[in-house]
Amino acid sequence: MDNFQNDALEYVVDDYYDDSDFENSFGEPEPQRNNGDFESLDSDFEDDFETSKSKTDTSALEARNGKDIQGIPWERLNFTRDKYREMRLRQYKNYENLSLSREEIEKDCLQVEKGKTFYDFQFNTRLVKSTIVHFQLRNLLSATSKHDVYLMQNYSVMHWSSMLRRGKEVLNVAKPIVPTLKRPGLLSQSLSRVQISTMAVKENLMVAGGFHGELICKYINQPGVAFCTKLTSDENAITNTLDIYRNPSWAMRVVAANNDAQVRIFDAENFACLNCFSFDWSVNNTSVSPDGKLFAVLGDSVECLIVDAQSGKVTGSLKGHLDYSFASAWHPDGRILATGNQDTTCRLWDIRNLSESLTVLKGRMGAIRAVKFTSDGRFLAMAEPADFVHVFDTESGYVNCQEIDMFGEIAGISFSPDTEALFVGVADRTYGSLLEFNRKHYNQYLDSIW
Repeated sequence: MDNFQNDALEYVVDDYYDDSDFENSFGEPEPQRNNGDFESLDSDFEDDFETSKSKTDTSALEARNGKDIQGIPWERLNFTRDKYREMRLRQYKNYENLSLSREEIEKDCLQVEKGKTFYDFQFNTRLVKSTIVHFQLRNLLSATSKHDVYLMQNYSVMHWSSMLRRGKEVLNVAKPIVPTLKRPGLLSQSLSRVQISTMAVKENLMVAGGFHGELICKYINQPGVAFCTKLTSDENAITNTLDIYRNPSWAMRVVAANNDAQVRIFDAENFACLNCFSFDWSVNNTSVSPDGKLFAVLGDSVECLIVDAQSGKVTGSLKGHLDYSFASAWHPDGRILATGNQDTTCRLWDIRNLSESLTVLKGRMGAIRAVKFTSDGRFLAMAEPADFVHVFDTESGYVNCQEIDMFGEIAGISFSPDTEALFVGVADRTYGSLLEFNRKHYNQYLDSIW
C-alpha cells in the first residue's frame, strides 16, 4: 500500500454560504501527512455534549420531516443536493495503483436492482466524528451491540452509546501508553502519540494498529492498556489491519497484517507472538474464516490468497481483480469470501471452487474499502472511500440492493452482532459524524386477523 495519495481535488462551488467551515468539505481524501502535521489533533473532548446536541444531531423523525440526514442545509445553498451529487459523480477521481480499463471492469459486474430498504435511517450525531490517518485504510469503526460502537477520533478511541446518545473517550493515544501486562520474554514496550490506522473490538477486547507498526491491546472493562508494542522497525511498517478470532480450540487470537509483508498471530490472553508468516507483497488486509482455520490474505497484488491459519501455507489463489485489495469478509457459513478492491469492485468467491469468482459487485465512484456480512449472513455491506455504502440481500443472489447516499469520506462500517443496527463513520471537517441505521422488519401479524 502507499504512503501518499494523488493530489486532493478541490471541490470549489461559488457562493457556498456564510459558514466558511463548509467550504471544501466533502473533498477527495487528502495525501498522507508526516508526523508533524498531526500536532494539532490532540484529544479535546471537554465539550459539553448536551449544549450542542440539538444543533448537530438528526433524528429519524426530523429526517422524515425533510431534514437532511447529515444536517446539511441545502436550502441555504445556491445548488441542490441532486446537483452536488451529479458534480461529485463527475469529478471524483478514484485512486488507482494500476492502469484500469473501465470496459474490462464492468463487463462481468452483476446488474442489481437498487432502491430497496433493508436498514432505515435512525440517527446521526456530529458529537463524535471519525478521523482517517491513511486514505486507503477504513477499518476505524466497530460495533459491539446495537447500542455500543467504537471509533477513532483524532488521538482518541471513542465509545458512542446510541441509547444514552453520549460519547466517551476510552483511550487517549496522544499520551504515553504504558502496558500493564509485564511478563518475562514478552515484547511489550511503552508508546506515545500513536496515529491509529486500524482497529477492531470483539468480546471485550479492543485492538488498534498504528501508522508506524504499533499494536495496542486493551480490555474494554479494565483500566489501562494490557499490551502494546511496535511489531516491526521496518521504515514502511504501517499496521494495515487487525482481526480478533477464535481458533478451532476456541482460544482467542489476534492477527495483524503489516506493510512489511508479514502476518503475525498473537495469543489474546498473554499476547505472546505465536506465528509470523511472510509474503511477497505488503499485506493490506487479512480476515479469518468463521471456523478459525483459514486466512484471507490480500495486498499489493491483483491476486488474493487463502492461507492455512496454523501453518501459513498457501492453499488457494483468487484471480480476477485488476488492482490492489484492501478489504475482505467471510460469510458466517464459511463458504463465501468477499474481497474489496481498488478496481471499484467486490468479488464473491466460493471457497470450494476458487477457479473464478461467483459474482462481481460494482460501486458508484471509487475503490471498495470495506466489506461486512451480517452475523446471520442475510446482508453484505460494501463501502466506497466516500459517499456510498451498498447493502446487498444475499438471499436474492445479491441482486436486491440498498444504496445509502451521503457526503464525506467513509472511515468504517459495522453491523451490530445481532444484525439490528448498521453504523457508518463519516470523516469530514464540517459534517464528520456517526450515522446509525436500524434493520427494517416487516411485521405481518395483522394479516392473521383477516
